[in-house]
Amino acid sequence: MKQQEQIFLPITRDEMAARGWEQPDFIMISGDAYVDHPSFGAAVISRLLAAYGFTVAMLAQPDWKNPAQFSLLGEPRLGFLISAGNIDSMVNHYSVAKKRRKADAYSPGGKTGLRPDRALIVYARKVREAYPQSAIILGGLEASLRRMAHYDYWADTVQASVLLDTGADLLIYGMGEKPVLEVAEALKSGIKINEITYVRGTVVCVSELPDPAGTVLLPSFDEIRSSKHTFAESFMLQYKNSEPQRAKALAEPYPDCYLLQNPPAEPLTGDELDQVYRLPYTRNYHHIYEKEGGIPALSEVKFSLVSSRGCFGGCSFCALHFHQGRSVQTRSIEAVVEEAEKVIKDPDFKGYIHDVGGPTANFRQKACQKQQKYGTCTDKSCLYPEPCKDLIVDHSDYLELLRRLRSLNGVKKVFIRSGIRHDYLLCDPDPSFFEELCAQHISGQLKVAPEHVSPAVLEKMGKPGREVYLAFKKRYKQLNQGLDKDQYLVPYFMSSHPGSDLKAAIELASFVRKHEHLPEQAQDFYPTPGTLSTCMYYTGLDPRTMDPIYVPRSTHEKAMQRALIQYRNPKLYRLVFEALNKAGRKDLIGYGRNCLIKPPGGKKARNAGPGESLDRKRAKKKAGRETKKVARNK
Repeated sequence: MKQQEQIFLPITRDEMAARGWEQPDFIMISGDAYVDHPSFGAAVISRLLAAYGFTVAMLAQPDWKNPAQFSLLGEPRLGFLISAGNIDSMVNHYSVAKKRRKADAYSPGGKTGLRPDRALIVYARKVREAYPQSAIILGGLEASLRRMAHYDYWADTVQASVLLDTGADLLIYGMGEKPVLEVAEALKSGIKINEITYVRGTVVCVSELPDPAGTVLLPSFDEIRSSKHTFAESFMLQYKNSEPQRAKALAEPYPDCYLLQNPPAEPLTGDELDQVYRLPYTRNYHHIYEKEGGIPALSEVKFSLVSSRGCFGGCSFCALHFHQGRSVQTRSIEAVVEEAEKVIKDPDFKGYIHDVGGPTANFRQKACQKQQKYGTCTDKSCLYPEPCKDLIVDHSDYLELLRRLRSLNGVKKVFIRSGIRHDYLLCDPDPSFFEELCAQHISGQLKVAPEHVSPAVLEKMGKPGREVYLAFKKRYKQLNQGLDKDQYLVPYFMSSHPGSDLKAAIELASFVRKHEHLPEQAQDFYPTPGTLSTCMYYTGLDPRTMDPIYVPRSTHEKAMQRALIQYRNPKLYRLVFEALNKAGRKDLIGYGRNCLIKPPGGKKARNAGPGESLDRKRAKKKAGRETKKVARNK
């Protein structure tokens, strides 16, 4: 690894010339603005390549309507690297209701319209027009989750691999550090891009399979597109071939080629992960964005620390299975503390580390000893329907990390805001972490994600039953009372997930009422590419069993299910009233303690304020009345 200066990589020809470059090895094109921070994938890959001696120039958010934009930096010596950005461009642009979003956190000042829909396809085609002979390599989340034939929610169709639709030469999936270095070294050695068909963690087009016996042949694209049953079967073959230790190559036939997915790359070791985060990032957005107000997404991560990758939680609606993977990779405590010391020196740092975690904050080791050699199990979950008997439950390493960070000069508070897996936490026989979590690491409220309470829906989600959440809630309350702290528990619930009908949605609403939760917002299930739940949504089948399942599809039914979670909102009264009538639950319309809403024209109950239980609201009012009474008596 070469030492690098802590300055931005060049974004103009003049900046390249100042470094003595006539032609960069690679040009990185990204749908995000240029933010040189390890939470931005384009920054990680470009910095890593630079550390290994490759020259990389950055072309962020080129104007796709102007072909000349793609020639601003000239033609790279080895190839173009193209990413749509940190998230899928369609998710970035549209809500689950397919309405255009009003802001883009990854663009200057939050401005929208600076990247195209389906950014990978647009960028790659523009590059191919400008430089027909250049190697084009796709990467990032959009590439990773669209690497094979996939269901596209926004077009409501099954689409071919994005590699074929872009006309690119090679696609890197997963986190990408190892594959991109191997591909770069191969290109540097003189191997042509169409000959690099063997790298783990890549997808390529081939006319013949190099190892037919060692390759799992998937149904053809035409078969997948014409049969939902076949789509589900193909999805499960991919789902079960996602572990580096066990996976075989997969081949998806198309009329004129095979789409070959090589086995996943080996995850980074702890030392390798430390090395990635020690690269000389400026940890800021490029100064050209200063006059536009900077890049909003940076504020969410600038004073946060990533301590791990991967998640063995196994939630059906999560894309991590196909991107970061289920095997947890952990940074060393020393490396995270070292990064914190850099954060403390930032002139904008006010003493608060906003988060220390990963996809699941309290996962700091592999789920069990077997995973080191064999990877995660293909036919069962680590936590659902109950924790596996081989599960290692240990928060001691995470707790040590948090204590080290708290002890640093200049640190006032260390918060945990990324997800806590509450069922895993409850399994820990040592109460130390839970106690210190409540005492030291919560900013007034802790967010957890039970997601639902209906057993039928939770089974499809791969989430534990309501009794686990209630046990966690009870213990959380006890700990906070013991600490004399007034801290809230904020549960996240999801509406309209496959398996959820109006009966299940009403069951959830009744739970919310009984336990006096006041969700300020509810998340509709969003069918993004590459998840088990999206396969259920499209096919109406559970691909694990091939049993049919109910899927709420109409916009109106989704609105009713979402409204039920927020039944106290007067603006949603008509939807809740309609849903209860449609489900034959008029018993929940009235004045009884179990009712969700009053009858039409009935006196409306006062709603509690955000973050307050009804009992707390009533107690406050009673205290106020008593205070006024005492004042009058005086």
